[in-house]
Amino acid sequence: MADYIKMIRGLVGHTPIILNTAAGVVLNAEHEVLLNLRADTHNWSLPGGFLEYGETYAQACVREVKEDSGLEVEVVRLLATFDEGTVAYPNGDVAQTITQLFLTKPVGGNLLETKTNETLALEYFPFSQLPPLLNKQTEEMLKFAEKNA
Repeated sequence: MADYIKMIRGLVGHTPIILNTAAGVVLNAEHEVLLNLRADTHNWSLPGGFLEYGETYAQACVREVKEDSGLEVEVVRLLATFDEGTVAYPNGDVAQTITQLFLTKPVGGNLLETKTNETLALEYFPFSQLPPLLNKQTEEMLKFAEKNA
């Protein structure tokens, strides 16, 4: 069922809800992490997003990394699950996100070279020099990835 979140939001409006998300850690040879500048909030996050109905966390991770970055990845392993914190989106939506964070490795594709409706820019960052992030959960995921990826 594509656009599951859009359908749910059509029913509940901006009511705070709990959403399942998946994110992928993509590292380059210098052990820098790939982040995308989000079109909706204009801050940086890991490539990832909401599960569609019937999808596993790992499947959503692979799909969302491709959508956000242009890279085709395979999941290496689950790093951790993060379930604290909320996100308030510019359109008024509020959600508590339960995110499974995966270590991934690129197996194809190329980094997007143009803006999309979700990604304004892509860049690899050293863990010690991260830009303004989406939320506390993103910060916690990156701290965990630095030590465990």
